[in-house]
Amino acid sequence: MIASIIRGSVKNRFFVVLGVLVVAAIGVWAVRTTAIDALPDLSDTQVIIRTSWPGQAPQIVENQVTYPLTTTMLSVPGAKTVRGYSFFGDSFVYVIFEDGTDLYWARSRVLEYLNQVQGRLPVGSKSALGPDATGVGWVYEYALIDKTGRHDLPQLRSLQDWFLRYELKTVPGVAEVASIGGMVKQYQVQLDPVKLAAYGITHSQAVDAIQKANQEAGGSVLEMGEAEYIVRASGYLNTLDDFRAIPLRTASAGVPVTLGDVATIQVGPEMRRGVAELNGQGEVAGGVVILRSGKNAREAITAVKDRLATLKRSLPAGVEIVTTYDRSQLIDRAVDNLTHKLVEEFIVVAIVCVLFLWHGRSALVAIFTLPLGVLAAFVVMRFQGVNANIMSLGGIAIAIGAMVDAAVVMVENAHKHIEHWEADHPGESLRSTERWSVITEAAAEVGPALFFSLLIITLSFVPVFTLEGQEGRLFAPLAFTKTYAMAAAAILSVTLVPILMGWLIRGKIPAEQANPVNRWLTHLYRPAIDWTLNRPKTVLLVAGLVFATTAWPLSRLGGEFMPNMDEGDLLYMPSALPGLSAAKASELLQQTDRLIKTVPEVESVFGKAGRAETATDPAPLEMFETTIQFKPRDQWRPGMTPSKLVDELDRTVKLPGLANVWVPPIRNRIDMLATGIKSPIGVKVSGPILADLDRIAHDVETVAKGVPGVSSALAERLTGGRYVDVDIDRAAAGRYGLNITDVQSIVSGAVGGENVGETVEGLARYPINVRYPRELRDSLEGLRDLPILTPMGQQITLSSVASVKIADGPPMLKTENARPSTWVYIDVRGRDLTSVVNDLQRAVASGVKLSPGVSIAYSGQFEYLERAVSKLKLVVPATLLIIFVLLYLIFGRLDEAALIMGTLPFALTGGIWMLYLLHFNQSVATGVGFIALAGVSAEFGVVMLIYLKNALKEQGADPDPAQVETAVREGALLRVRPKAMTVAVILAGLLPILLGSGAGSEVMSRIAAPMIGGMLTAPLLSMFVLPAAYLLLRQRRALLASAHLQVRE
Repeated sequence: MIASIIRGSVKNRFFVVLGVLVVAAIGVWAVRTTAIDALPDLSDTQVIIRTSWPGQAPQIVENQVTYPLTTTMLSVPGAKTVRGYSFFGDSFVYVIFEDGTDLYWARSRVLEYLNQVQGRLPVGSKSALGPDATGVGWVYEYALIDKTGRHDLPQLRSLQDWFLRYELKTVPGVAEVASIGGMVKQYQVQLDPVKLAAYGITHSQAVDAIQKANQEAGGSVLEMGEAEYIVRASGYLNTLDDFRAIPLRTASAGVPVTLGDVATIQVGPEMRRGVAELNGQGEVAGGVVILRSGKNAREAITAVKDRLATLKRSLPAGVEIVTTYDRSQLIDRAVDNLTHKLVEEFIVVAIVCVLFLWHGRSALVAIFTLPLGVLAAFVVMRFQGVNANIMSLGGIAIAIGAMVDAAVVMVENAHKHIEHWEADHPGESLRSTERWSVITEAAAEVGPALFFSLLIITLSFVPVFTLEGQEGRLFAPLAFTKTYAMAAAAILSVTLVPILMGWLIRGKIPAEQANPVNRWLTHLYRPAIDWTLNRPKTVLLVAGLVFATTAWPLSRLGGEFMPNMDEGDLLYMPSALPGLSAAKASELLQQTDRLIKTVPEVESVFGKAGRAETATDPAPLEMFETTIQFKPRDQWRPGMTPSKLVDELDRTVKLPGLANVWVPPIRNRIDMLATGIKSPIGVKVSGPILADLDRIAHDVETVAKGVPGVSSALAERLTGGRYVDVDIDRAAAGRYGLNITDVQSIVSGAVGGENVGETVEGLARYPINVRYPRELRDSLEGLRDLPILTPMGQQITLSSVASVKIADGPPMLKTENARPSTWVYIDVRGRDLTSVVNDLQRAVASGVKLSPGVSIAYSGQFEYLERAVSKLKLVVPATLLIIFVLLYLIFGRLDEAALIMGTLPFALTGGIWMLYLLHFNQSVATGVGFIALAGVSAEFGVVMLIYLKNALKEQGADPDPAQVETAVREGALLRVRPKAMTVAVILAGLLPILLGSGAGSEVMSRIAAPMIGGMLTAPLLSMFVLPAAYLLLRQRRALLASAHLQVRE
């Protein structure tokens, strides 16, 4: 069938070339319009519910908001994990869905279940879904600064909230713009309880009066003089004097008692749960641009920067916008790096083709197929929605060498056929019709087997498609593009390549031995193949022993999920001890930022403590997240590397109470979404009793610090929060005509303060807060003496109806699938992940005693590694079976298919040793490399076996053992050039990837390393082991045939 396709393509070359040109044109369009990003989006489909309930303690938020929400969301179809966070005044519930779930379907389901539970949530709490963004949606961050000092933090925050935020939200692809840091302007009404009592006014009456004094109303229209006049009654509070003039009641003689008589009114900052700081120079306000799911990150960031450049002209004098994180720099570096790699590979492969074929026009056949195959891959990528990133471009990069294999072997075979024709027809020259006939037959001879061998390489990537979760999302683009590129190469090899050969293989074709490279190869190979065929069993034994040597490096290879990728930027994420105030967090943040800025390679330091105003950031105030931007590499000190830089930063930043964690920004966001863990290893301790969880987590932390390779370990503290408990005496309250709600409203309103409305000032809205003066509520004694006016007009203190005492409690609460949980963060440096986890599991098992009902789970990157390994154990054997079936289809004999399969392990030998020598750990990336190597190695075996079989066919129907040996020698020897070329082009394609540096090279080099190592042993396999094994197989058959013949005679 394949031979018929080749002949049909040659006959209908006009239509074939027209089709190729159409595909090329669409490919150019696809290249120009395909979305660009640094990495594939590795995050799970997530829907976030953020519920605000101001002033409430974490335990109350957990009991009344988070628990009802998480238990309800467990029933959402497709939800695999429901993670709850209860903070002071806020609840975050993350619903994480199974792979492949549509985001907008998931949001509609969550909204449906949220409506069911809404009635069970407390009055005053407000639930809303987070933005339709992914976990890696934080693509751009900026800070507002004023070096002139004319604008304070509230003014800078107002510019961000009411001007920049809404302008940037209109940019296509932006899901949300979150404000961060600064201070929100607030109108603060501080009621004097003594004056309230003197005038007989209760706290609730004062609040009611403020709410009624801050509104506007319309009175329809009036018709006057044949015109309509719209009636409006103004009433918004605009100034402090407006607040002071609010009437509360009328005293004797008709004199009103105003708010100014019983309260101090001032403008101040709202209570905050997030702080931002820049370069250790002081606090700033800023913003985070969050990308909508599925949108083009590069385009969105460019549009945001263009809009900001336009908006700068509208900012007040002295105010500047400073970029603090810009993912487009990583995107550009990554894509440029791989684009240059592709160009380098094209050039090197072209040089190799010219060197071996010694005929420029023949080399063009192989060279033309490369860009066409790549463009065809881009067409499918574009329509499938796979964006251009490190992994998808990497798939094309590792395929390039193998893509030209078929063209190279076909051209070489055409040279051979032309050489034979010229030998058979001395003095004649090939005319047009005869030329096409010779070329077509040469292509048809090897075309079918080559097509199937390319198909083997394509199908060898089936295991990668079965990977799930993060590892699946990471490597699927690579597998897709490599598959598309190889499939395109396979199709081109049986359609376009024969046509190009007919057009380009003209003029004087140099004989194989005229090329010095070929003469040298033949000179080296002849004595080696003679020795091999004289001692075939010895060769097989040596090959077996060589394979056995891999046991030593295998036992010493470490394991990791993925190598750390140099994103160009770095996150410093220490955790302070809980119960930290905003002022102390700001002080610590400034200290750490200033220390980081002392390292010469650091360009800027943008620190964040607590959370930005977005549902995508459930960070407590004690969690710091400092984004470090580095200068360009050419400005670094000589010999400085990213790993050395992290070590220097770790030595520089040493503050008591802070456990250092250094992570790449994108990697960290992905990990935190998928597992909730911000470090490479996390230990999740779950159970019903918080005190038990706290003790066990602390024990795990202590044990972990003694494990080699652990650079830091920190357990979250569940009892580190400081509480003032007001325990109400129901009987005492009842005697004064007060119930629980009355006393609680005084505590929450007068002590905690409550926002009772907001002012309307043009486009801006500022909260109005009512509470008692600070001096009445800043000590236990002050709280005990807090005046309360009873409904009967009596004035009592809080201590009359309640006891006030200090207690410990949780600073925040976490649940996973509605089960209370605490986490231990463990950072690893200088040792592989698998070894550390194995030692850690043994240490925890022997050193930590678990209470009944408490469970421990190991999470973080280790969780993904385990899942990937278990999946590959099932799928790799299935893939080998597919390759075996394809080999059987090619050769039609089980013994020959089994021969190639049996020699595959020898090809892996070089890959294993290469990993060991380069000090690479085993990872999903190296696993992908080995899978690719298996396909290429099988292809090598197929090509060699084709030549051996063709040589044997020329010896007649029933060759004797001596003829078999002659045929094997000739088949191996005469085909040294195409085998050397296929090895050379694949190595030429992979070496730039292994030796390259820059964004994404860490992952790509792990894929290339086993392939290059295998390329060094696979040729030895195909050129020595395979001929030796085939010789033994066919000689045995020849001996059996001759013995059978003698018996018959």
